[in-house]
Amino acid sequence: MARVRFVGAEPVTVPELGGRSVQPDEVVVVPDDRFDGYVCQLGTWEAVEEPKQEGPEPSLPAPKKTIAARAPQKDEG
Repeated sequence: MARVRFVGAEPVTVPELGGRSVQPDEVVVVPDDRFDGYVCQLGTWEAVEEPKQEGPEPSLPAPKKTIAARAPQKDEG
């Protein structure tokens, strides 16, 4: 679960959190899949702890090998 801080000036009721009242500067736990819906409201919420990544860290692809070009063959004749 992710955590966000309410940065508004007055308490608000958040239906998604079971209708609970959230006080200014209070940190609340929100579902990972809803984290972006809170932090996109810059004047209302700020990120405290981002959602955990599931599975292994994505890895970068291996660099491709480069092969030097051969010198052109000489024509006889």
